Amino acid sequence: MIELIPAIDIIEGKCVRLTKGDYDTKKVYGDPIEMAQQFEDLGMRRLHVVDLDGAKSKHVVNLDALRAITTQTGLIVDFGGGIKSDDDLEKAFEAGAELVTVGSIAVTEPERYLRWLEKYGAERLILGADVRDGFVSINGWKEDSDVKLEDFLELYMQEGTRNVLCTEISKDGTLAGPAIELYKSIMKRYPLCHLIASGGVGSTEDILALEAAGIPAVVFGKAFYEGRIDLKELTN
Repeated sequence: MIELIPAIDIIEGKCVRLTKGDYDTKKVYGDPIEMAQQFEDLGMRRLHVVDLDGAKSKHVVNLDALRAITTQTGLIVDFGGGIKSDDDLEKAFEAGAELVTVGSIAVTEPERYLRWLEKYGAERLILGADVRDGFVSINGWKEDSDVKLEDFLELYMQEGTRNVLCTEISKDGTLAGPAIELYKSIMKRYPLCHLIASGGVGSTEDILALEAAGIPAVVFGKAFYEGRIDLKELTN
């Protein structure tokens, strides 16, 4: 069974969703701690938490919400957004994150990312590969880099990275279906990659299609909040 990873994106302490990373499209879905507890009650084991305030301000902001989720649930939490320094990374782990997603720093400061990879191990870091038109985007998707996705993945897979969260930005929050062909191409090139597909999931059928394509894991958010995913069906 494909690994199911619900997502909680946080702005100003609230659980929100955006469309294509546009902060002006913010829709609030309530309290992140209550939402995390609901996911746990539904049988979820993992949770993807994104500090959108942190991604925008380039430093971690919503540590209190992270700490509340990790102390009030038994979920395995991976955390991303605003991880720009050694201090940010340490704070995220100290607040209870089991894994941390790093994207922008891996683009702008590859030496720092490689140092983190060596220090913490590949099992505790997730490489965030947020892609738009074939290039990796950074800083909360506000900036496009000149780094091609295939070059980005090649560099870090050679250095031992195994966990990759790949978000197709043009799909994110649209409910229009995931970029299955993109994910299949990544898995074909890197069969040992624990690829987490993100962006565009709009239904239970989309998740089943990813599973049929051999994708190891999927992040979903808006489709659940809008009542378009039946987690009981997926977990039975």
